[in-house]
Amino acid sequence: MEVPLPGLSEGEVLARAIYLDVAPYMRGRISPQQNYADGVKPGELMVGGGIAEIVESRHTEYRVGELIVTDFSFGWQEYAALKPGQFRRIPKGIAPLPYWLDAFGLNGLTAYFALFEAGALQVGEQVAISAAAGSVGQIAGQLAKIAGAHALAFTSSAEKAASCLESGYERAINYRVEPELWEAVARECPHGINVFIDNTAGPIHDAVMQNLAAHARVVIVGTASLAEKFEQPDIGARFLRQILVARATLQGFLYLDFQAQHEAARERLIGWYQEGALRSRFDIAEGIEAMPNAFLRLLRSENFGKQLVRISAEP
Repeated sequence: MEVPLPGLSEGEVLARAIYLDVAPYMRGRISPQQNYADGVKPGELMVGGGIAEIVESRHTEYRVGELIVTDFSFGWQEYAALKPGQFRRIPKGIAPLPYWLDAFGLNGLTAYFALFEAGALQVGEQVAISAAAGSVGQIAGQLAKIAGAHALAFTSSAEKAASCLESGYERAINYRVEPELWEAVARECPHGINVFIDNTAGPIHDAVMQNLAAHARVVIVGTASLAEKFEQPDIGARFLRQILVARATLQGFLYLDFQAQHEAARERLIGWYQEGALRSRFDIAEGIEAMPNAFLRLLRSENFGKQLVRISAEP
């Protein structure tokens, strides 16, 4: 659908998209089920982050040609009118532009706070991470290695498992080929799981819950495996006995709960990148018309690394 470019009010900028984000949380935004943020109804603009260039400015502190990044405010469109507070400047020369929608953005902060704040990960502990070859997972595995922990990856193919082993993970399980997933976890982690970063829910969650170490921390970051049935009750095994015996804790997680610490965490992530300890892999589609299919690829776990769509050439 085409509409006229938005007019600017005083204090706004008009930005042209370079890269747009495609992320698992968007599935929850189009579900009628209650969510942590307002949903998107048919005919409305899909929310989403973007990297963009300012092409018109009615704000004294922002100039035409500056590059900016938004976490949620750009949406699936080629141009957006934005206010300060909805975007951040991108410093020059630190890293390739897509990093600002990944390791230095929502995904890097999610991995950081899920591991180190909610998960309270300690040196030498065993962490398990589902969707390990995805955007949050690939960062979390590297952060676990930086922290001196041992990371187990859950992923959906031999190729993705091999990639995880190259980027911080010590062990990997292709959950699609294991006849009994809980037995595979016990085989790879005989002393149990101390921290579980759960990006998927479903069978992987069930397998880990049967292999908890004492005082384990389970951090619920996402429920990607339930994407086709968000509107239905999540019915499955109950693990109260395992939680009791392990004295484990389960916590729902949103990176927004740590907003006061975002900039300090971002500086640490940038520092690890500059040291060569943190790298991202990207899966980039081309053109605004590719947005829906890129989203479907993400839901089917066909992406390899952070899924983005390039809308226009980098300046």
